[in-house]
Amino acid sequence: MPEQAPVVLITGAARRIGAAIATRLHGRGYRVIIHYQNSAADAEKLCAKLNAIRVDSAHSLQASLLDIDSIAQMAEASIAHWGQLNALVNNASSFYPTPITTATNTQWDDLIGSNLKGPFFLCQALANELKKRGGSIVNIADIHAHQPLKNHSIYCIAKAGNKMLTKTLAKDLAPNVRVNGIAPGVILWPENGAQKDDEQKQLIKTIPLQRMGSSDDIARLAEFFITSASYITGQTIAVDGGKHLA
Repeated sequence: MPEQAPVVLITGAARRIGAAIATRLHGRGYRVIIHYQNSAADAEKLCAKLNAIRVDSAHSLQASLLDIDSIAQMAEASIAHWGQLNALVNNASSFYPTPITTATNTQWDDLIGSNLKGPFFLCQALANELKKRGGSIVNIADIHAHQPLKNHSIYCIAKAGNKMLTKTLAKDLAPNVRVNGIAPGVILWPENGAQKDDEQKQLIKTIPLQRMGSSDDIARLAEFFITSASYITGQTIAVDGGKHLA
């Protein structure tokens, strides 16, 4: 592995969309730092897979995005591991319903913490390193940042803040760091099985392209923002088959 190979930290990268982003950027020659909170086995499995392709090209780190000290420690460890950090993807996210009649302070702290507060303070902790490297940040938002989802008010509020985080940091970190966002639509079904088959079919009918997207659709845009979009900053692009048009 050449010393100059760039390094990217991806939060929530052990599984699903995060793992797809890690795999695609690894394929472009990046060394990847795979952050996880609870998915240690999945993180180690992905690291082993990527390191089998290219020795010493993947590393995992555990941290809680709800803990400021943990975030600071992860930022420091991310830079220290290979002596540099060139890009950050804020992908980790909690997602579940919070009806207004039953929503709790704990749910508020969790959803705002993982989707907004954590990404903000991780960006803060890595800002100087990313400025030095002429780096890039990609924030994973959601089409529900501007198109509310019933009974998910706290999540939608958090993702709306995440979208504004992209805009504000694009100004604050310019001209050295580019900051962009991705707003996924129907890419993966929630793992809690909350949506039944008939509900899924009805949702697909509301998408102009009449199909789901894939994790790789998100990963390819993340790759573009990091590797090719040298004159784009402050943008959040919906990857949703046209669902935002509804």
